[in-house]
Amino acid sequence: MKNKHNAGNDLTTGSVWKKLLIFFIPIAAGTILQQLYNAVDGLIVGRFVGTGALAAVGGSSAQIINVLVGFFVAMTAGASVVIGQIFGAGRREDLDRAIGSAVSALTLFGFALMAFGLAASPWMLRILNTPEETLEGAETYLRIYFLGVPFVMLLNMESSILRAVGDSFHPFLYMVAGCLTNIVLDVLFVVAFGWGVAGVAAATVAAQLVNAGLLTWRLSRKGQAYRLTFRSLGIQGIYLKNMLRLGVPAGLQGMMYSVSNVIIQVAVNSLGTVVVASWAMSGKTDGFYWAVSSAMGAAITSFIAQNYGAGLTDRVKQCVRQGMIMAFSVTAGISALLMLTGIPVLRLLTKDEAVVRTTYDIMSYFVPFYFTWVLVEVLSAVLRGAGDAVRPVAIIGIGICLFRIIWIATVFAHFRTLFSLCLSYTVSWTVTSIALVVYYRKGAWMTRRGIVDR
Repeated sequence: MKNKHNAGNDLTTGSVWKKLLIFFIPIAAGTILQQLYNAVDGLIVGRFVGTGALAAVGGSSAQIINVLVGFFVAMTAGASVVIGQIFGAGRREDLDRAIGSAVSALTLFGFALMAFGLAASPWMLRILNTPEETLEGAETYLRIYFLGVPFVMLLNMESSILRAVGDSFHPFLYMVAGCLTNIVLDVLFVVAFGWGVAGVAAATVAAQLVNAGLLTWRLSRKGQAYRLTFRSLGIQGIYLKNMLRLGVPAGLQGMMYSVSNVIIQVAVNSLGTVVVASWAMSGKTDGFYWAVSSAMGAAITSFIAQNYGAGLTDRVKQCVRQGMIMAFSVTAGISALLMLTGIPVLRLLTKDEAVVRTTYDIMSYFVPFYFTWVLVEVLSAVLRGAGDAVRPVAIIGIGICLFRIIWIATVFAHFRTLFSLCLSYTVSWTVTSIALVVYYRKGAWMTRRGIVDR
């Protein structure tokens, strides 16, 4: 018997575009807030501790965190799809058990990663050739950060669970609370107490604990169609199997991006200091678009998962069409804004006119072609929401990551120009879009059994 959902969380009824838009806005706001917070955090560290501390926090230690923690955080996408489909089908008992399994599994992964990080931090930093002058600070930061990794895992999983059941507002609200806590404690620990890098790390861990505590409280409240309880904790094979089946490919996809980006960076480094600085600058200016784009993908995945789980195939198709229109509209607006304001904004960020001009050239090669990425973002989100994870990841891995590596070894190796390097992105977006459209139109993903039927 299908349980009645909380009206505010049910994405299986009502206007598709209105619900998708309302659901999308808090996710987008959260990703933008995270970027702004990172800028403020970097400002506090750089201004009150020094350049060495900034390098210790944002150098090799950041790369280690991105790869190790990022892999497991990406895996929460699998749990989100499983829980979204079960919620859409109205299976209350299965829902509570799935939530308990997801929280239990990722928390255990968090403690395992904490133990590994505490033991292996010095080794990992030396493998990455961390400069000797920043090594001690980086090791201090990493070890304190890894103490908080179980909370990082917990808060990301619980945020994914809430979005899976249609609640994108409270994860955003609690992220605001966590960011404010982090900034206040940064000032207290770093500026007032003078704890340096250790203070930065301690503030981060405390903020993660606050965020995780608020999310746990929200999930464990009585009187809602989903609930995390002590009774529901424990790992159940059927849920874990499906979460890993969908989540591991997402984690591997992120790692493939990281590898291809490292190779791209090597190519960038060969073009000189101005290009290196401009490439980094372009990443700061267009990071806004990628944050919004990933938020749109997350919103569509949750929307599709609920409706697919409920067996509402017509509504799934409506979501694809209207999500595509929304994504193209947002992309067009942001692209126009970036190109119109690019030069003035860049001149606020740097006084080097050569860097300003080169950065704007890079933007000119990328920004007008963001529309070719929309199909990749939307269709991969749709397929993931329907429980089809492996083939889309294979298509993206080959069409974007492997394609770029081959391009660098052939086309760029021959021409060695900034244009030929940037072209690897737009061509790979186009190739991958075409491949995903072909796979999507075959429709095999629509005939898959839902998670709740397994």
